[in-house]
Amino acid sequence: MQKAELLTIIEKMSPKEKVDQLLQLSADFYTDDAEDRTGPMETLDINETTIANAGTILGVSGAEKAMGIQKNYIENNSHKIPTMFMADIIHGFRTIFPIPLALGCTWSKEAVEEMASISALESSVSGLHLTFSPMLDLVRDPRWGRVMESTGEDPYLNSEFAKAMVTGYQGDDLKEDMSKVAACVKHFAAYGGAIGGRDYNTVDVSETTLREKYLPSYQAAIDAGAKLVMTAFNTIEGIPASGNKKLFRDVLRDEFNFKGPVISDWAAIKEMINHGVAADEKEAARLAIEAGVDIEMMTTCYDKHLLELIDEDPKYMDLLDEAVLRILELKNDLGLFENPYRGADPVKEKEVILSASHRESARKIAEKSMVLLENNGILPLSQETAIALVGPKATTGDLMGAWSWQGKFDEVVTIAKGLSAKGKNVTVASVESDLFENTTESLEEAKQLAKENEVVVLALGEADWMSGEAASRSDIRLPQSQIDLFNEVRAIAKKVIVVLINGRPLDLTAISEADGILEAWFPGTEGGNAVANILFGDVNPSGRLSMSFPENVGQVPVYYNTENTGRPYESAPDEKYVSKYLDVSNYAKYPFGYGLSFAKVAYEGIALNKETIDSSDETVEVTVTLHNQSEETTIETVQLYVRDLVGKTARPLKELKGFTQVALAGNERKEITLSLAVKDLAYVHPDLTWSVDPGEFHIMVGPNSRELDLVKTLVLK
Repeated sequence: MQKAELLTIIEKMSPKEKVDQLLQLSADFYTDDAEDRTGPMETLDINETTIANAGTILGVSGAEKAMGIQKNYIENNSHKIPTMFMADIIHGFRTIFPIPLALGCTWSKEAVEEMASISALESSVSGLHLTFSPMLDLVRDPRWGRVMESTGEDPYLNSEFAKAMVTGYQGDDLKEDMSKVAACVKHFAAYGGAIGGRDYNTVDVSETTLREKYLPSYQAAIDAGAKLVMTAFNTIEGIPASGNKKLFRDVLRDEFNFKGPVISDWAAIKEMINHGVAADEKEAARLAIEAGVDIEMMTTCYDKHLLELIDEDPKYMDLLDEAVLRILELKNDLGLFENPYRGADPVKEKEVILSASHRESARKIAEKSMVLLENNGILPLSQETAIALVGPKATTGDLMGAWSWQGKFDEVVTIAKGLSAKGKNVTVASVESDLFENTTESLEEAKQLAKENEVVVLALGEADWMSGEAASRSDIRLPQSQIDLFNEVRAIAKKVIVVLINGRPLDLTAISEADGILEAWFPGTEGGNAVANILFGDVNPSGRLSMSFPENVGQVPVYYNTENTGRPYESAPDEKYVSKYLDVSNYAKYPFGYGLSFAKVAYEGIALNKETIDSSDETVEVTVTLHNQSEETTIETVQLYVRDLVGKTARPLKELKGFTQVALAGNERKEITLSLAVKDLAYVHPDLTWSVDPGEFHIMVGPNSRELDLVKTLVLK
């Protein structure tokens, strides 16, 4: 359908029909039982006509149900406009992949794109058209529960994953490829900067920081073609995102050239009343439509008050028409006018959902995402080793994380199943441990098993509800009962390996005496098999942290790309009057980019193909030699960082500007080259423009953000 045809439809629509296109309602309103709709209808004070014409629907799943709703919708719509089904498919539909923070730890764009592609296929055959993903909020504070939805603390890495996810979800042509779904960029903007790590809280960042650290990943996804943008819950400069004209008109539309619709987060337009910037729903509707928010999710400020605003000032009709056009253009991009049942296929749904190939992909990606934090030589384990598996995460299917909407516990491979299938001498504790309380029976059995076996694998961590939305925590240690369990077992056991299931970086001081620590995150449907393959050495761990782990919560936020101070700690670490704590290091316990493997890889030599350059249009080739000094085959993630020694504003001590993953056979030596585009050395100047300054830059290469012993100086004239 051409734009002119869409405009013709809009011309024929009544003002109320246009307003209805801006409303998104949840699946509760589309049940077969009218009585079940009564409560939701009373809550929002809407009638059946509004429900029948609401432009988009949230949270419907199942091909037959989606097709039935679409059929009724079109039959009752006088202009035969199809509805559009959206949902939170964050890291898998029914086949659940590792949480996004774990996906970030793969450092693999290919793995992330594959996850998105499989998620799109399972979603589309089930009747969905759009996913509220990727979440691209840069995160620095592990107290915030939603760090589990982000790929980490670095703008460059997040931007690379943003492009990969959009490509995986959307493919090349949404209208032609029914196995794909539209992607939604969220949350615009800087939701991850919530003060105190408390969800929905105020964000207070300078515009320089906003533009340099937070906005790049959103823009990368938009440049990759993402079709929808969601507003954040927070304020920026005191203005809630859903009413922030500067963010959405000036930055998103004018600067980023985004042409698609904008959707509020759940009830975010009405919440402007709570923020204190709108006196009532009418004022909230005015602020949102002027800011350019096209779809109102689950409140009815538009439904009740837009027509009133139009009566008072005709300019609001123009804004309404703009919003309707953007919504219809998205439906058209999806091919819904020609094929309103696009993708939905009850037969194919049974074939592809949780298929063997999807499970295999989930397992392999889970293996790539796990980070080996500690290993005193205990890993990998022999299949002959006598192993006891205990702990509250040993036998549970709670390995998927907070956003596994369609995932099912009984379809998850537990850690107990994974280890028992791989090891020949694995004993699983018969008394199930609780996350928050040790019974006498569970403790006694754990200690007895510790005496009887060569190795104890302790499966510890969080429940799925302990991270994610509305799951902020001021204490990011393991629950005390789990620490007690560790101490009791550690006092008896010959060797103790901790497997962590969690959705955020934790303070791991209390278990630092473990012989091995594997950060498995919430690994998804195939989590148990992935854990077993790493512990027994079938897979050499290659995950690297995409978010730093603090020594303790008092350091938070702690992140690698900090700026220097006037009294830097490194200049005189034993002096008092430098920037430091008296009781803990300045540094993360496990820094960004960190992760161990079963191999030992040495970095030998660094060279630049040119050490002096004349133009910011040039590219510099950075060459290093890797030497695998072990017999183990491994994947090494080589990381390239830069430091601008003198800038117009204080520059970070290091910034990631490139990475590559290299396969190394045992004892292999390999020369690798990374490309650094000089334009990527640009930063935001005091006048808010991006540019590169002449001067000296340190070019650093290493296995993580702390171990950067290979350094060369690049001079830009």
